[in-house]
Amino acid sequence: MKRTRSSTEIGQYLIEQLHRRGARHVFGVPGDYVLGFYDMLNRSKLRIVNTCDEQGAGFAADAYARVKGLGVVCVTYCVGGLKVANTTAEAFAEKSPVVVISGAPGMKEREKNPLLHHRVREFDTQKKVFEQLTVASTVLGDPQTALQEIDRVLHAANRYKRPVYIELPRDMVHVPGIPHHTPMEFHEESDPCALRTAIGEAVKRINAAKRPVILADVEVHRFGLQNELVRLAGRANIPVAATILGKSVIGEHHPFYIGVYEGAMGREEVRTCVEHSDCLIMLGAFMTDINLGIYTARLNPARCIYATSEKLSIGYHNFENVRFKDFVHGLLGARLRSRKPGSIPHPEPPSAFRARRGRAKLTVRRLFALLNTFLTNDTIVVSDVGDALFGAMDLCIRHRAEFLSPAYYTSMGFAVPAAIGAQFANPRRRPLVVVGDGAFQMTGMELSTIARYKLNPIVIVLNNRGYGTERPMLDGGFNDVLPWHYHRIPDLLGAGRGYLVETEQELQQAMTEAVRCADTLSILDVRLDPHDFSPALQRLTHNLAKRL
Repeated sequence: MKRTRSSTEIGQYLIEQLHRRGARHVFGVPGDYVLGFYDMLNRSKLRIVNTCDEQGAGFAADAYARVKGLGVVCVTYCVGGLKVANTTAEAFAEKSPVVVISGAPGMKEREKNPLLHHRVREFDTQKKVFEQLTVASTVLGDPQTALQEIDRVLHAANRYKRPVYIELPRDMVHVPGIPHHTPMEFHEESDPCALRTAIGEAVKRINAAKRPVILADVEVHRFGLQNELVRLAGRANIPVAATILGKSVIGEHHPFYIGVYEGAMGREEVRTCVEHSDCLIMLGAFMTDINLGIYTARLNPARCIYATSEKLSIGYHNFENVRFKDFVHGLLGARLRSRKPGSIPHPEPPSAFRARRGRAKLTVRRLFALLNTFLTNDTIVVSDVGDALFGAMDLCIRHRAEFLSPAYYTSMGFAVPAAIGAQFANPRRRPLVVVGDGAFQMTGMELSTIARYKLNPIVIVLNNRGYGTERPMLDGGFNDVLPWHYHRIPDLLGAGRGYLVETEQELQQAMTEAVRCADTLSILDVRLDPHDFSPALQRLTHNLAKRL
């Protein structure tokens, strides 16, 4: 089926296509090269969310994409664009479809190669940088091809679940694009013979197995296959483990869920169940060092079915041109043998927490035990890296896609701005943000954005006076940060509530009040011993220290 379009301004067409693909918000910081497009955005169906810094906008767009399906960050040329290089790299590494839109000098301004402000080397230097960080990129400098380029690049974001880059010269925003003739949608199909053969071989292995296990990871999130995962597990009574990056891929109260697999770093019963499986069905899994417990995992490829958007292998047999979604749907349509579930491990449910009275100092272990009791069906957990992440592995997430963290790229500073994107993507969920003091000092200024837009996350600052992840590996003054009075930040903002927490009783009281005060943000300054670490972090850093 073909289509034709009447003449549409390039900027307007870009806005229409973003909205058509599900975006409702654009995160960013304006600048002169992008002001014209910002004015157009301001009069569109998309809502602009101004952040304090471009990196905050990038993290917010990344989190928005993880929850909503597509995120957008819009910045000015080079001084803005290069500040989102890090967040775009994270989105690429962790398969998050973020559209990076950068204003740029006009095409006519570039004639005779003038030294315009913000320029680095050549006018295409920024594009060359983002070509290494995205799955598709373009400069909308030609009205003959601009509309087609927009379609091509946005399709790539959806197809590969990775970021894309669109550079919009400021003199092209209002230029009519030339209508083009293309199929209504891009259709990519699996090779039917390869798909049929792969499904047949996979089903034969699964039906013959005595102890099949599904190991589900981040691509199940990204490609919207959570329902299919649950149906597949239920149809054949197969237990499901998640990776660290894939945590919350399935509700952690589900009867087939056994816990997070972390190699030797994780719970022994989960490790045994996964590694002793005679048919491990790995769906959308990233074979990263963190996911595999710093490569302490012992997974026999001969017993694995390994399916991602980029690869499908069954044992040592590789299949080409089989799309991930088609393979999962094919398994659901096949005749899988149902078996008795047998005895499988389950995560320990949150137990009633009773704070010790008096001045009992708070520990990392007790902190997360108490936080577990405050999680509800309306909570989305947003975790930064370090003990914020590893301690949070023991939190029991109620529903799918309600745990966000940069568990592969592990960029500090993710959590606070990510809470902005997460809450705009799903206003029904209140973010519980867990962040170390070092990471907070990088992007915590985005609490100003949170206050401006009247969002209401509960922010837990693990205040251990520095970079706690690194202390067990190699300590020194380089791991220290200036101690802030984090609980007094609401006084500066003129919004929110702050709590100083040093004991278990103070934590329980502060969390109770923060949950009750749902009309504003809350920040808990949780004072911890600099040498108190979660068990998971101790195991991780012990392995990392051996490599120094």
